[in-house]
Amino acid sequence: MKIRTTLLCLTLVTVLTGCEELGIPDAKKEAARKEAEGEAIGSACRQSGRALEDCYARNPKASKAAIFSGWRSMNDYMTENNIPTIAPADEAPHEPPAGEAGHDAAPAAGEGH
Repeated sequence: MKIRTTLLCLTLVTVLTGCEELGIPDAKKEAARKEAEGEAIGSACRQSGRALEDCYARNPKASKAAIFSGWRSMNDYMTENNIPTIAPADEAPHEPPAGEAGHDAAPAAGEGH
């Protein structure tokens, strides 16, 4: 009987140590992951020179408190180390698609009257 109890306990310990592999959600880990993601978004926004409000608008699902925390910590770090902002690549001026350019543009030479 004692052997059965020992084997049962060992089996339970072995099975329960793999709970993370089963995909059972952990609210604390999920909250920590979202907090870290929000801080990363905020610090990236600060490094790229985006305003805090723009960062909130671009990332509506992220926690505003986490974004602010990341933005503030990156601001302090950049100020202490004299790091300049880096303009994001997607901020290049966009030209309107070919179909939309003709509405406001003047007619080309040789066209028209």
